[in-house]
Amino acid sequence: MVILRSLSLKNKLQKIFCLVRKKNLPALPEECVRVQVLAHLVNDLGFPAGCIAIERELASMPHLQGVSHPLPLRRADIVCFAKKTGGDKSLFPLLLIECKSVKLTRKMENQVVGYNHFLKADFVALVNQHEVRTGWFDREIGEYRFISMLPSYGELLSQARSA
Repeated sequence: MVILRSLSLKNKLQKIFCLVRKKNLPALPEECVRVQVLAHLVNDLGFPAGCIAIERELASMPHLQGVSHPLPLRRADIVCFAKKTGGDKSLFPLLLIECKSVKLTRKMENQVVGYNHFLKADFVALVNQHEVRTGWFDREIGEYRFISMLPSYGELLSQARSA
């Protein structure tokens, strides 16, 4: 399923507007993917823009503040947070997305799963301009499963373990 349209870059000085960050950014191939995914998340899949972190270091994530073990110096492309239900209204990471401008590979799946070892999002996704792979840890088989689509915010929230 293709959710992103291809952009041809005639000039490295081109800019692309990010709906979530509300600013123009250099239209580099990976940035174009990131901006298009963000627009799709907010406009089509119901993700609240205010609950999305973009290109943030793991150590700056709200739920990882004050952890006793050191965190790697890695940046997450996109992290979508959700509020817990009940008395505890704190945020938890619902979806970690890694954006790529090249063909997706198994090695890239391992990369996003490795990042999630520290982030602990309920779902991970790997996207490029032509493909989406959304995954979660399946306890029955003891490994991550991936599907070729990006579910809506409501669908992911209804299946979240952390909610």
